[in-house]
Amino acid sequence: LARLIIGQICIHACMAGMRMAAPLLALRQGYSAAAVGVLLALFALTQVFLALPAGRYADRHGLKRPVRYAVAAASVGAGLALAWPVFAVLCVAALATGGATGVATIALQRHVGRAAHDATQLRQVFSWLAIGPAVSNFLGPFSAGLLIDHAGAPWGMPAGSDTGFRAAFALMAALPLATWFWVRTAQELPPVIAASGPRPRAWDLVDDPRFRRLLIVNWLLSSCWDVHTFVVPLLGHERGLSASVIGTILGAFAIAAAFIRVLIPLVAEHLREAVVVTGAMVVAALLFGVYPLMPTALLLGTCSVLLGFALGSVQPMVMSMLHQITPAHRHGE
Repeated sequence: LARLIIGQICIHACMAGMRMAAPLLALRQGYSAAAVGVLLALFALTQVFLALPAGRYADRHGLKRPVRYAVAAASVGAGLALAWPVFAVLCVAALATGGATGVATIALQRHVGRAAHDATQLRQVFSWLAIGPAVSNFLGPFSAGLLIDHAGAPWGMPAGSDTGFRAAFALMAALPLATWFWVRTAQELPPVIAASGPRPRAWDLVDDPRFRRLLIVNWLLSSCWDVHTFVVPLLGHERGLSASVIGTILGAFAIAAAFIRVLIPLVAEHLREAVVVTGAMVVAALLFGVYPLMPTALLLGTCSVLLGFALGSVQPMVMSMLHQITPAHRHGE
């Protein structure tokens, strides 16, 4: 499990760092907030179309084959941004790194969920696995911000120079390769044999009201996470904050999310998924109401930490419920 968590951190940090660096470069090049919003949306667009095929592929082939393809796509995408740091190529990099991270995450979550034996263990293993994206949401933006601000200094270049952005993209291109180093020795689980007959349609899952409600709640709370990622660079740029400070605010959110996910396995027996998710929705709504009113980096960071506590608790609960209400041979799907 530790090796899989580290592997997930590496490929997810690639996307998280790109998701912070690419909008800042676009803003520096004079693109509007609307253009930056489109750029950030592209990190999720390929996941919309790849999610179901990637899930079915993982159900058929297990863990390592989809992760291998994801590593290649993420490295190539970030490498393109390194070679040609222009808006159109940043859009391609967003599509590649976002889709690759989604594919790898599906394969890893399916593998870990299948290894659990009951509901309590599901909450525990998904909480441990969910630490990966939380840590990577700190490491990716924070390391990218440091490189953007300081990588050009040895050559006398100011913070935010092209050299800084290229250095950040180079690191993001290298991180997915470390994912394969950690995942390549994982032992595949025995395949699940589905019942004979025609393959069921994906929409059959949506016919289950429990699945449908869970999907809607997950959409809403996932969008909260992405809205935060979008708003912080815009607020920081508007208020003249440096890339390092913006990366630190995003990193504080990630640390808080990781901290709450470390606590969940310790108290998993006493938690009820629906109660945790409902509380997270209420807290997130309140924090989004006051977030844009915060005038300083410290207050923005405080809101970021509180939001990280709330939203960080959601994914383990959602994944636990998901594995309890879907058939074993369709967990990836």
